[in-house]
Amino acid sequence: MRLRHSLSLTGALLLGALVPGCGPAEEVDVPAQAPVQQAVPAEETGGTEQAVVSTSGFTSHFRTWLSANGYEPAYNLVRADLVGGSYGGKASSTDTVVNQPVIFIHGNSDKAIGTGTAGQSGWNASIEFFQSKGYKTSELYATTWGPADASLSAYQYHSKTNVMKVRKFIEAVKAYTGAAKVDIIAHSMGVTLARKAVLGGYATDSLEGGQYYVGAPLTASVDTFVGIAGANLGLVSCYQTGPGTPTCGSTNGLYPGYWNGVGVSGRSAYLNNLLASSGYEGAFRYTIWSTSDEIIGYDGLVYGSYTPRIPGQTGEKVYSGYPYGHFNSKDLTQNVQFNMVRNHLIP
Repeated sequence: MRLRHSLSLTGALLLGALVPGCGPAEEVDVPAQAPVQQAVPAEETGGTEQAVVSTSGFTSHFRTWLSANGYEPAYNLVRADLVGGSYGGKASSTDTVVNQPVIFIHGNSDKAIGTGTAGQSGWNASIEFFQSKGYKTSELYATTWGPADASLSAYQYHSKTNVMKVRKFIEAVKAYTGAAKVDIIAHSMGVTLARKAVLGGYATDSLEGGQYYVGAPLTASVDTFVGIAGANLGLVSCYQTGPGTPTCGSTNGLYPGYWNGVGVSGRSAYLNNLLASSGYEGAFRYTIWSTSDEIIGYDGLVYGSYTPRIPGQTGEKVYSGYPYGHFNSKDLTQNVQFNMVRNHLIP
């Protein structure tokens, strides 16, 4: 089955209603350490016929390899229970991987490939764009973590299952393709999941057996890491509602803590672990985000700092108006993602 992605969203998802930003789109200056350079021209966002993306999942060649190498059914990377649950793989043993593999990690309640449901646009737009630049299915990979159900969004958190699924997916793609390094593009909660998957070390999930070992750092295996609309400092909405839901939890959720007059106290232990060091996500670390993000809200600020920024990042692309919100920061920035990954440039 094949389906074209949709750039429009209706209804509500995650922690708030989908409300478009107001006024014309405006770009914030890129920091001095990452000067803007000439790059591939921006893609057209409407009226152009694009190739469609398969929703049938991993290729049979990749599925066979995953089973033979212990990844299936242990980590359920195939996600055969979902239409559009996964993407990628070689057509056959003679399919040669030329471009550095790109791994896509979606956000809360989204999935690998969108099938028309509001809030589940998946990575269709990005995959189509990369394909238009010469990438093959054997060089583009996505799986689904979580149930892909918006009604269950408040129950999703940085669980052992989710962290290890992302970790094993990265390991599997690198081993399967034989690549020296991979690129990672993540969105929303996928950003903080992928950062821990790369960081490695220990983590704790009391609902899944307590402390566990993620593995050694994968920093040397990642060329470019792109975090789109992540909540790296937590979410203000979680402060307002309290850490009562798994998504906003103070252990493995997005609880931002509270201002004690001098600094922040009580931030999620998981987020504090990610913030304890910097530069581990890969050789090049970029973020894409908008001050008009309707899910993050509050111009992206958490106690005076921008939560979508990754500490020690190489550079960023920032928008401040319609149509760039939480989802379109992913679905309308394919050219930016491509240039960050392929050319280490910010267009």
